[in-house]
Amino acid sequence: MARTVWDSSVGKKTVMAVSGIVMLLYLVAHMIGNLKIFFGAGEFNGYAHWLRTVGEPFMHYEWTLWLIRVVLVVAVVAHATAAYQLSRRDIKARPSKYVHKRARTSYATRTMRWGGVILGLFIVWHLLDLTTGTAHPGGFQEGHPYQNVVDTFSTWYGNVIYIVAMLALGLHIRHGFWSAAQTLGAGGRTRERLLKTAANVLALLLTAGFIAVPVGVMTQVVS
Repeated sequence: MARTVWDSSVGKKTVMAVSGIVMLLYLVAHMIGNLKIFFGAGEFNGYAHWLRTVGEPFMHYEWTLWLIRVVLVVAVVAHATAAYQLSRRDIKARPSKYVHKRARTSYATRTMRWGGVILGLFIVWHLLDLTTGTAHPGGFQEGHPYQNVVDTFSTWYGNVIYIVAMLALGLHIRHGFWSAAQTLGAGGRTRERLLKTAANVLALLLTAGFIAVPVGVMTQVVS
């Protein structure tokens, strides 16, 4: 039954919708945590340490954090795989391009695929920069995330990569939230306007919240 659901287009869209919601919930929590950087190094570093001790003593040190990471990896892989397979299926169904572009297709819809690629590459860079320290500019300091964030956004390329990725994220959320609601049956003629407004507001808040961090470092509000 699971294979039958996965092989259908509706099943793949459902997987995309559910995995997208999981990632969206994480992004909201992640953005709120990121904004703690404006309250100083002590609060931000303390928050980072708390993430590693959540659930103690029942959960061992970092177990909860690793559990969250595993869930996110599964969600990202499922989302990307379903998106790729749906894209290939769509190309096979329409081997030639449309003669005329559909006027009602939004910019976010047309850039969903490229936006997904940009976000995938960004995730790899972000992990190598602030989690493993492999691609971190300067000396990566284990247990000092505040200083590591300041280091990253003290470079022009760190700001460019992050801001471009967050703009792509905003467009992705703007279309993806509404699309997920439609797939899961939450849409409808009476709720369509409300859902689109919610998608726009959510995308704007998340984009602004994430971009506030590099802007804070650039303007030396965070230093």
